[in-house]
Amino acid sequence: MRSSKIIVIGSSNTDMVIKTETLPLPGETKLGGDFFMNAGGKGANQAVAVARIGGNVTFVTKLGKDIFGRFAIDSFKKENINTRYVLIDEEAPSGVALIMVDKEGENCIAVASGANAKLSPSDINAIKNLTEAEIILIQLEIPIETITAIVNKAKSNNQKVILNPAPAQKLDDELLNGLFLITPNETEASLLTGIAVKDEVTASHAASVLLGLGVQNVIITMGASGAYVLSGEISRMVPVKSVKAIDTTAAGDVFNGALAVALCEGKNIEDAVVFANKAAAISVTRIGAQSSIPYRKELFC
Repeated sequence: MRSSKIIVIGSSNTDMVIKTETLPLPGETKLGGDFFMNAGGKGANQAVAVARIGGNVTFVTKLGKDIFGRFAIDSFKKENINTRYVLIDEEAPSGVALIMVDKEGENCIAVASGANAKLSPSDINAIKNLTEAEIILIQLEIPIETITAIVNKAKSNNQKVILNPAPAQKLDDELLNGLFLITPNETEASLLTGIAVKDEVTASHAASVLLGLGVQNVIITMGASGAYVLSGEISRMVPVKSVKAIDTTAAGDVFNGALAVALCEGKNIEDAVVFANKAAAISVTRIGAQSSIPYRKELFC
């Protein structure tokens, strides 16, 4: 087993996707459309992205003792992900996400967390090689007390944590203080700061608020506009190549996985964002979550 430089801790789901012309309104039934079933979950997506884009990665998650869990473990091994800390819950089912995608690539998602909700602080404390990680990458599809335990442990070890604060929720200032990097999208940044993020100016204001709360580096992802970056090195929008999006489901996860790889390889934050933007742009031209994640060689075509 390769020694891991990046540890991803988070959710694993099976995504059930229906592609339709338009998203249904409340109470409306949409007929027709294509159906896909793919591996997903923000944590798993980011772990696969790290692996495909060239990083050594250990994935920490909790699955159910069911067919979805067995399928997920087999998939992780095929991706060359270290599965030593992929845990099995004896009672809860594996996580499932129901996703609808319209012809413009916009989506709506409902998630049944299942075993993801059982990943606990005690599980984190049992990870013996957590201190070996150069970067720990986390999201918010596992319990917030587990997120807090991860961040506190990393801070005590002077380790770098990238927090992708998705799905959007308010976070305590104490959790944010001292965090190496946070990567919200516009919606998440708006909720965290109280500033409606809609352009570069408002992104700059929101990023300044997060810096003021003690976050060391802020990247606000803004879809087709690119990503706004605020750190000691840079304060500006980093654009992304224009593409025809057909499904944005895992774009943020691809961005974060590629970003972690780039930073581990010694790229400065601006170059890392350029690299991550390119990976995310490729992913939105494809259907599905993990099925859309590019391999490293595709970033240099």
